[in-house]
Amino acid sequence: MERISVSDLDLIAAQIGRRPRGVTGIPIRCSYGYPQVVRVRPLIDGEPFPTLYWLTCPHLCREIDRLEADGWVGRLERRIAADDALGRGMEEAHRRYVEQRAAQLTGDDRRALDERGQSESLLVKGIGGIADRKRLKCLHLHVAHALGDANPIGDLVLEMLPTTECSPEQVICSALLEDGADRDGRIDR
Repeated sequence: MERISVSDLDLIAAQIGRRPRGVTGIPIRCSYGYPQVVRVRPLIDGEPFPTLYWLTCPHLCREIDRLEADGWVGRLERRIAADDALGRGMEEAHRRYVEQRAAQLTGDDRRALDERGQSESLLVKGIGGIADRKRLKCLHLHVAHALGDANPIGDLVLEMLPTTECSPEQVICSALLEDGADRDGRIDR
């Protein structure tokens, strides 16, 4: 996985509207060279953070927002319930996600989580902290996981999108760099 630079952190702040915390690397960039997904530590300032892969690409976020507004979270949940192979694929994706989070924890991290009764949030719960693995918290989580590792729901969502990158005439992240976001580091999504 690619390491992260100070200029990457500045751009990610503009992409998500705040300074990123706990970022450990960039698993994937778009063809223009901008981060699409970042990988995040499972503990930030001593607190559990169950989202291992974070979607930062403004273009993808907007497209996925539209799908969510059109009811695709519920439709895909029903598809998981009806399709045994998809359900097994999602269970495998959750398992890998938990394993990847656990691999980043030190012995001291695990002891601290156990003492506070917070181990389940990182060592049992699935993608993004999902307790009921037949549910989808949001599609952004699954697309980020698909781009950073493997996730069958994320793959289905990516197939539904008309494009997975900005057009060359309107590269959002290039504009963010030129404009300095909107003076306070936020973009409208």
